[in-house]
Amino acid sequence: MRSHFPILTLVAWISSCAVLSAKITPEQAKQLPPPANHPVDFSKEVKPIFESSCIKCHGRGRDKGGFQLDSRETLLKGGDSGVAVVPGKSEASYIIELVQGFDPDEMMPKKGTKLTPEQVGILRAWIDQGAKWDAGVTFGRLEPANLKPHRPEVPAGDREMNPVDRFLQPYFAAHHIKPATPVNDRLYARRVYLDAIGLLPTPEQLDAFEKDKRPDKRQQLVRSLLADNQNYAVHWMSCWNDMLRNDYRGTGYIDGGRKQITGWLYTALAKNMPYDKFVAELINPTPESEGFTRGIIWRGAVNASQAPQMQAAQSISQVFMGVNLKCASCHDSFINDLTLADAYGLAGLYAEGPLEMVHCDKPTGKKADLKFIYPELGQIDPKADRSTRLKQLAEVVSGRQDARLTRTIVNRLWQRFMGRGLIEPADEMEKTAWNQDLLDWLAEDMADQNFDMKKTMERILTSRAYQMPAVSLDEKSSEDYVFKGPIVRRMSAEQFRDSLGEVAGIWYEQPVAQVDFSAGASNQNFDAPFAAKWIWTEATAAQAAKPGTNYFRKVVVLDGEPTSAMGVITADNSFTLFVNGKKAGAGKKYDELQVVDLRKHLVKGTNYIAVSAVNDGDKPNPAGLFLYAYVRFGNKASKVMDFGTDKSWVWSGNKEKNWDKPKFNGANWSAAAELGAIGLGPWNLEPQFKSAMIAPEKFGRVRSALVNADTLQVALGRPNREQVVTTRLSAATTLQALELTNGHELSDIIKQGSKKLMAESSDKDLVTRLYLRALGRKPTGEELKLAQEMVGKPVQNAGIEDLLWAVTMLPEFQLIY
Repeated sequence: MRSHFPILTLVAWISSCAVLSAKITPEQAKQLPPPANHPVDFSKEVKPIFESSCIKCHGRGRDKGGFQLDSRETLLKGGDSGVAVVPGKSEASYIIELVQGFDPDEMMPKKGTKLTPEQVGILRAWIDQGAKWDAGVTFGRLEPANLKPHRPEVPAGDREMNPVDRFLQPYFAAHHIKPATPVNDRLYARRVYLDAIGLLPTPEQLDAFEKDKRPDKRQQLVRSLLADNQNYAVHWMSCWNDMLRNDYRGTGYIDGGRKQITGWLYTALAKNMPYDKFVAELINPTPESEGFTRGIIWRGAVNASQAPQMQAAQSISQVFMGVNLKCASCHDSFINDLTLADAYGLAGLYAEGPLEMVHCDKPTGKKADLKFIYPELGQIDPKADRSTRLKQLAEVVSGRQDARLTRTIVNRLWQRFMGRGLIEPADEMEKTAWNQDLLDWLAEDMADQNFDMKKTMERILTSRAYQMPAVSLDEKSSEDYVFKGPIVRRMSAEQFRDSLGEVAGIWYEQPVAQVDFSAGASNQNFDAPFAAKWIWTEATAAQAAKPGTNYFRKVVVLDGEPTSAMGVITADNSFTLFVNGKKAGAGKKYDELQVVDLRKHLVKGTNYIAVSAVNDGDKPNPAGLFLYAYVRFGNKASKVMDFGTDKSWVWSGNKEKNWDKPKFNGANWSAAAELGAIGLGPWNLEPQFKSAMIAPEKFGRVRSALVNADTLQVALGRPNREQVVTTRLSAATTLQALELTNGHELSDIIKQGSKKLMAESSDKDLVTRLYLRALGRKPTGEELKLAQEMVGKPVQNAGIEDLLWAVTMLPEFQLIY
């Protein structure tokens, strides 16, 4: 946003000083440039002067100093101080005194280039000749671009051809471009896996795809990837977290001034919520989605443009309409036609009523009318209550008549997949696209497909345009850009970390994000062989039990060493879990099931499970403890043993010494009472239980979008998200180079991964296996020779570390070609 300190690049020469009468003395009149000695052509000579020096403050609906230059009528009307132009009398027109600059403090424009004597002479002659104004010329507010629906005809061509390519055929012909041959299967698969779900294809997946003889196998691959709802949701969470300012950590979040929407977002993506409904639920939010428009309540004194209601207006405008409202939140914008009144009109919809406008931190005493920034899309009743206004706003923005909404998201998707938008930058949607018909058609097609983002993604990802070889990064910055194929892109921080997980086998252990992993899952039913029950000290505890702390124990015997072991647990009101004398988990939210990784605590043979459960309150109230766990002894197809709370557990109301330790003798403890199954009221946690039992499958292979940003991800460009981020920088930075060469987190992953690779592979195939995982191909003869020398014979762990680091530093690994 430009500095607002002199708010006029020209307080305009017809400005706040606008004019009662000219104050030019006879001596000054002699110093004026003479009027031009020819008939002045308004459109060719005067109009360019107005456009370059005046309309930023006095045109396009702006009225600095009460003066507007929209038409001849507003010109002659003058401003707050009176008349600026007297037709036929340039020496009596205050505008001439201002642009001539007799008073240096009042010279217009105050900032920017001073008018030349020739330009002043043209203005004088134009005024002396009657200040005539050509018909049809206006400096009023232009009709916003890309706002209304437009459905272009698909160009003639092969009906089997993707419409995207049919629109590009005349474009290529006009630019004398012969589209390159599509990339090979392996390169295409790697590209589309990373773009659709953010993961590398496994060697087995690449082999199967390459051997597939179906003519439509690329389309089938795209559909199968987009149908992988959980990986799709996790991957696209990063993009939407950036734009919606979700997953923010910092000031404002600490003291309750920020609410996350992660659970809502994951479910919306996993279930492929139609985009119009997605937008509507963010604008007119549910309790689960309200964090977006709630914004961040910053600590201390903040600029009026950072009030929560204004944050909502800014975010809605930028994310969904592709227009920057930040400048207009402080003063009339210099980069588009939006005004301070527009910004406050939208922000006021989220307040209890109209807001007083604050111009550059100075209250104006005027309140803005409640409206959307583009009122032509639909009216909002300013007299309605807040909830009704937000419902109306959501209908206006997400309605079919708002083609800016679909154009904006289509442009963002094109930018994600191709490296550069049809309109660039993607937040300047009032520009014309380099292929406007293609943008318009994709936007209408998305609406026709029930606002299904996946259908639009499929259109783009299966196009021949997407399958073309990637072009140089230099193409991206070219002002006279011509599309020749996707641009080479750097992996995002999350893509790099997840790809590293696939190659090295080292992932995050446990998700931080609280999401419903059953959303979009192909099999949402988890049949627990062991029917765990709610338990407490008496059978009526679900209705009421006395407050206090009770202690529960259970002995579990395992036949073998567990390869994975997960549990879900909760208690009303809180619990602390111990396994074999060591704390394994704790929780204070009785209406949520907590997932706990038990593998590192359990051993072959006898295990001791102990839980301290607290029922808060000062009078009897519902109480209960629930735990279910399952243990696996091998791969996912191997035998599973499970256990949970039931009447075989024992309890005591006394905290005895070493009660949570293995050697404690609880023979005198009482048998627990069963209250009922997981769905028992007042807790009703059966839906959460089914979701929670899918979550453990993610443990040990948790993707980066589900955890807080670490040093490696931050260095690679994962933003803090205190601001809306619609495009991440793709260029490498010094910080990235330092982290990739000396960062301790990457070093730890490499060290752990090398041990895992050594355990999984024989000396003979280790190098080839690594290349296939990382690059999707076998090493060349020279690469194989060098790599084998690097790892040593016999293979040394330090050598594997060096090779793993070297391969993951290759551009071939880090870039999306």
